Amino acid sequence: MNIGELILVAIESIKSNKLRSFLTTLGIVIGIAAVIAVVGIGQGGRAMLMQEMEKFGTNMFGIWVNYRDGESFRLDDLQINDITVIKENVPQVKYLAPASYGQMQLRGSKGHKSVQVIGTTADYAQVRNLETVWGRFIRDDDAAVGRRVIVLDERTALKLFGPGNPVGKKVMLMSNSAVVVGVIKSDSSMLGFNSQQIAYLPWSFLSRLNGWEVIHELQGSASSKEEVEAAMNLSKKILERRHHAPNHYYAYSLEQEMESANKVTGIMTLVIGCIAGISLLVGGIGVMNIMLVSVTERTREIGIRMALGARRKDILVQFIIESIVLCLLGGFIGIILGYGGALLVARLAKWPPLVSGWTVLLAVGFSVAVGLFFGIYPANKASKMDPIEALRRD
Repeated sequence: MNIGELILVAIESIKSNKLRSFLTTLGIVIGIAAVIAVVGIGQGGRAMLMQEMEKFGTNMFGIWVNYRDGESFRLDDLQINDITVIKENVPQVKYLAPASYGQMQLRGSKGHKSVQVIGTTADYAQVRNLETVWGRFIRDDDAAVGRRVIVLDERTALKLFGPGNPVGKKVMLMSNSAVVVGVIKSDSSMLGFNSQQIAYLPWSFLSRLNGWEVIHELQGSASSKEEVEAAMNLSKKILERRHHAPNHYYAYSLEQEMESANKVTGIMTLVIGCIAGISLLVGGIGVMNIMLVSVTERTREIGIRMALGARRKDILVQFIIESIVLCLLGGFIGIILGYGGALLVARLAKWPPLVSGWTVLLAVGFSVAVGLFFGIYPANKASKMDPIEALRRD
């Protein structure tokens, strides 16, 4: 018999025991479906994470103070003049802005809200790719004179003033008032400040409100992705020289954050995929068990085939092919269910399902490998039967 005939024989054998075949392949179906779904969801989530991070621009970097054991916070660790010096001496730096953080209670005509306040300069909008809905962002002259202006995000503006354009209206913060000059689009990404609403003030205005000049970090962007490393390291060296503090500053780039996030999500996908693959092992054991039962039930058939001239190799190939066909059937069903599961989760999470061709090929390869590995022992047992003893069996 050729391979085609052996496959037809295997299919007929599976069809004659539909329920048993289904239950046998169930472990394979679950294993393949789980692996496909996990890998698809992992790839889709990773792609969405990278997409969200790229919204900020891959040429973004940040610098903050690297406090070591025994060191205390100093107001002069980062100074506003540092920004001017860095921009003058590091041509790779395109934008650089201070970021001072605080929490304040804001009051508008329709309500009040405790929000995160960020004191910064005009470059911050360029570094963070902020999108203006109404009005404008903070300008350099606002920061230079400490003008009492404020920029709100959409959610904060809605809470304080209700629907509509609030530009020109006044906000009370502490015992001071500030004029709303702009509203930026709220960050709805998975990387945004979703737990807090935000307001932006000129750095000098926030310093006057707090009574002290403090910069928590510098955020900047390089002229190109290729210049990020140089911009970041040269800026860090200038700060160390100006403040006589070697190794006192820590620099990071968004590219580094993306690489770390990509590595973490990849490891998580691999680990979960391996756990899901355990069911493939269980399914393979089930296939081997049912094939042993099949060999026992078909002892007389094996004897007749041998008496008619079938070689041991023919019997071995017949049962191996039957095992592989059984696993492939489960694999194809698992691929359909796994892709459907990945698609469902992706739609609920609002990210693209990414089930690549290599994932499907890998699943099919796993199915064949499981069928081959767990089918060899039953097939070998069948091929070693004595034809005379097999024919004596009822």
